[in-house]
Amino acid sequence: MSWLDKPATETQITHRSRLWLYALVVVLFAFLVLPTLLVIPMSFSESQYLEFPPRHLSLRWYEAYFNSRSWMHATATSFKAATLTVIVATPLGTIAAYGLYNAELATARLVSLLLITPIVIPIILVGTAIFYAYVRLKLVNSLIGVVLAHSILAIPIVIMIVTSALKSFDMNQERVARSLGASRVTAFFTVVMPQIKFAVLTAAVLSFLTSFDEVIVSLFVSGGENSTLTRIMFTALRDQIDPTIAAISTIMIVVTSLLLALAQMFGRQAKP
Repeated sequence: MSWLDKPATETQITHRSRLWLYALVVVLFAFLVLPTLLVIPMSFSESQYLEFPPRHLSLRWYEAYFNSRSWMHATATSFKAATLTVIVATPLGTIAAYGLYNAELATARLVSLLLITPIVIPIILVGTAIFYAYVRLKLVNSLIGVVLAHSILAIPIVIMIVTSALKSFDMNQERVARSLGASRVTAFFTVVMPQIKFAVLTAAVLSFLTSFDEVIVSLFVSGGENSTLTRIMFTALRDQIDPTIAAISTIMIVVTSLLLALAQMFGRQAKP
């Protein structure tokens, strides 16, 4: 029996009957991913302009990136902002998800909806609102301002991921620990956290990527010595077509892919 006639699910649906679905997935994958992957060969072009396919291969734009003080400073700022965003957003989002999931108040669902609004409403409105608030608080172009703004976008992601993990967790285990004398904090760290740690790790990775890849909000709140990499890229793309951007985009694709792959790898190891 060929693999086409083997069951694809527990309901005995065969792979042959799912060929249309596999074909649709391939088409969607090509539509979404291939345009992004086109940046990679463009980054190895020797031309002064972006071109595909490249006529001559060269590493000149990677050298231009690594030898540029402004690019390196912006990259360091983005990594610092993303790391600090993880430190801020992951604990706060985890605590919020845990508290709201166990809350018995009728308003808990409303509060949950309010906390995820930053990723529901248009990002340009979020950026505008944060900018006007920062003008009064004098946080524009500051690193702490960038971190707080990115945390506003990352916390809803953490809440959704951790809440999803808590729904598959039997809270009776925590109640048993508390009935045996453990405090709520001790029960959380000894019973709940070990079983949702993969979700928390995934939330931390996505928080990092949310900050590292953010463009719109960064345009409003970052600048000067605290300009992020994405802001400098947008400015360079607006003012002139610099193939260095293709090299930086390729590096960002690699970093993003590696982080997601590592998160999945640790997740498989964490599963019993």
